[in-house]
Amino acid sequence: ECTAELTKLINIKGKQSVDDFHRKLGKLMWEFCGMARTKAGLTKLIEEIPKLRKEFWSDVSVVGEKEDLNITLEKAKRVADFLELGELMGRDALNRSESCGGHFREESQTDDNEAMRNDENFAYVAAWEWTGTDKAQNLHKEELVFEHCKPTQRSYK
Repeated sequence: ECTAELTKLINIKGKQSVDDFHRKLGKLMWEFCGMARTKAGLTKLIEEIPKLRKEFWSDVSVVGEKEDLNITLEKAKRVADFLELGELMGRDALNRSESCGGHFREESQTDDNEAMRNDENFAYVAAWEWTGTDKAQNLHKEELVFEHCKPTQRSYK
């Protein structure tokens, strides 16, 4: 499978560099899945990444040969993985409709504009299973149990 994917990347012969796609994905992630997030922005991200992935797999330019030490091919494979990971991160952030850790959901804040936790619904570790391109991913949850330290609402004021 790996050899077939590397061959496919080398044979696309597109017009856009791997770095072009890396920057486009980075901009989408920064704009819609950064520290402050919204449901609308995350929904947009989840719509845009599959389009970018389709464009990547039809228009990326990977110079060099598959059999040689090829840094561009290595980076292309990483960007292909980042496209999948970015989509899963967006889905997880959309699913977690609370402000948690360093991530702030604008719809989930206190009257004082502080991050509002929702431990009743989100006290779990999430692991998303990638099931393939253009397929629904599976969410696996491992519930968290707090025996000694209980989560509390933060205030930076």
